[in-house]
Amino acid sequence: MQQVFAEGKSVRTKDLRLVYLKEKEEATDIKCGVGLTTRNFKHAVDRNRIKRLLREAYRLQQHDLKSYIAAHPASMSLFLLYTGRELPRYRDIYDNVGVVLQKLLKALHAAIPENT
Repeated sequence: MQQVFAEGKSVRTKDLRLVYLKEKEEATDIKCGVGLTTRNFKHAVDRNRIKRLLREAYRLQQHDLKSYIAAHPASMSLFLLYTGRELPRYRDIYDNVGVVLQKLLKALHAAIPENT
């Protein structure tokens, strides 16, 4: 996971940052992690709730990304970081995850050479 932060690129919204690293392997798998800082959320129950919401929102919206990876074989590592300071509602998390995944797909499509 350290390699994702060291070499990866990122896309963001107001309260969410997605760090990704596309690897050259021919495998078609996606590894995804979630996290947030303890500085903004002192109680573990709050941190765990946000991580649970992030995982669920990603699970429900990952299908376009999986289709892209199936069409362009590569291995990808993702890490979703919640950067907000207030306890979010599920709707806000869901919307933010959708936006960063669309930005990710847009960045991946832009990186494809024209002749493929």
